[in-house]
Amino acid sequence: MIKIIHCAWKEDFMIYLEFSDGTQGYFDLGKYLSTRQGPLLDPLHKPDFARRCFIDAGALCWPHGLDLSPERLYDEYLIRDAA
Repeated sequence: MIKIIHCAWKEDFMIYLEFSDGTQGYFDLGKYLSTRQGPLLDPLHKPDFARRCFIDAGALCWPHGLDLSPERLYDEYLIRDAA
């Protein structure tokens, strides 16, 4: 099972991710939010809150309880060649 082992907030709602298999890349949170809505996603539109992301049990999480599956981020949303 793949896990996220490191995350780092970058500008423009990009989050750098490192996975347990050595894969690295970026998750475009802004693009993700542009196609989804809901009460757990609403706070992420504010950069000061969104940048508070962290890793818990291998998933990308935020303090209000939202977590995103590492498998789904890896398979569907990871940008492997972003600068």
